[in-house]
Amino acid sequence: MRRQIAVFAFLFLIGCALPAKADTPGRWTEQQANAWYAKQGWLVGSNYNPATASNELEMWQAETFDPQRIDLELGWAESIGLNTMRVFLHDLLWQQDPESFRKRLDTFLRISKKHHIKPLFVLFDSCWDPAPRLGPQLPPRPGIHNSRWVQSPGAAALDDPTQYPRLEAYVKGVVKAFGKDERVLGWDVWNEPDNGNGGSYAAGEPADKVQRVLFLLPQVFLWAREAGAMQPLTSGVWKGGDWAEFEKLSPMEKIQLENSDVITFHNYDKPDEFERRVKQLEKYHRPVICTEYMARGNGSTFEGTLPIAKREHVAVGFLGAPLYRPRTGGLVPRNLSHRWPAVSQGRDGAYSPADPVAVSCRPCPSVYHSWVKKHPIGSKLVGYPGRLILARGYSHGPDTPSRNRYCTRQPGAHRGGCAGTHW
Repeated sequence: MRRQIAVFAFLFLIGCALPAKADTPGRWTEQQANAWYAKQGWLVGSNYNPATASNELEMWQAETFDPQRIDLELGWAESIGLNTMRVFLHDLLWQQDPESFRKRLDTFLRISKKHHIKPLFVLFDSCWDPAPRLGPQLPPRPGIHNSRWVQSPGAAALDDPTQYPRLEAYVKGVVKAFGKDERVLGWDVWNEPDNGNGGSYAAGEPADKVQRVLFLLPQVFLWAREAGAMQPLTSGVWKGGDWAEFEKLSPMEKIQLENSDVITFHNYDKPDEFERRVKQLEKYHRPVICTEYMARGNGSTFEGTLPIAKREHVAVGFLGAPLYRPRTGGLVPRNLSHRWPAVSQGRDGAYSPADPVAVSCRPCPSVYHSWVKKHPIGSKLVGYPGRLILARGYSHGPDTPSRNRYCTRQPGAHRGGCAGTHW
């Protein structure tokens, strides 16, 4: 009975916290948002985690923070015309040592500025392992998509309201330190907040996870604004439904769209569906940014999405998986059985130790299937003068044979694209 009363009280608080559709205090006006966007040019970038890090904790912890690697990889990103990166932070890093974490953030921003890249920092994330821990990270779990990525806050913190002041201190501390920093593009305050994270991790999630995030999300927007953020705040919608009809949105989507200075969204579908989503969100008269896309097996590709984004002036250059293959397990297909090997689902961008230029990817000609599979990235593609293998992805399934894909670059290719592909 006490538990039921507590839950009822909690839900009552959530109901009181939901913002009205009218003006949200502190939110940018449409004019402010569009004026900011007009100064940015076309934003093209990627979700970023260095190839040496398994998750956001390993990226930022003192023992594994690798500025040399970051410098190298952001240099590659700059060389293909990318100008922004979406980068995940974590509340446990601030709890452990705020000052040291702040210094590493500043180091990252110095490297980013060197390469003319402005990051969009992500404060919280409801996806994947709900039991984050500092120190050495757990090994990968074979056959589990993103098995090494961790949520922030974790289930223990989310299920314990006494830890919410600590989360507030984290948001305000980070935003106060960098909220007026011109090197920062903006703040994605919560990635996929209503992701129930079922399947692989359902057993470790609070039963009322979404309700708790419903309570916290508007608070996070408020904390960031109270800390003095001068950059735009956002949280991206990502589920199905018609986003153009406000009254039909879920409670979480209403909070996201009514508190965001600029509108962000995720889409892993074919070009026509991507364009339909863009048209829905344009009805809010604010800048539209796609912060996740690109899943070749689902029809979401660079060559299909980018021309639409360019035409609609949508900042969509963020990849659905990191630009360079990290150690997260994010390339393992979501529907992969434990019986099948951990192989790529085609959601990676270009990756090469020597020449990481993103280009059009296509099925490998059958005559080269074995050759491409056996030769390392960076090898010259036989029969195609001047072309190098830059990335490979394999799709395996119980009823389908292995299929190889390759990405190549030809000297003199269009900056940020390739011969025959224009963004």
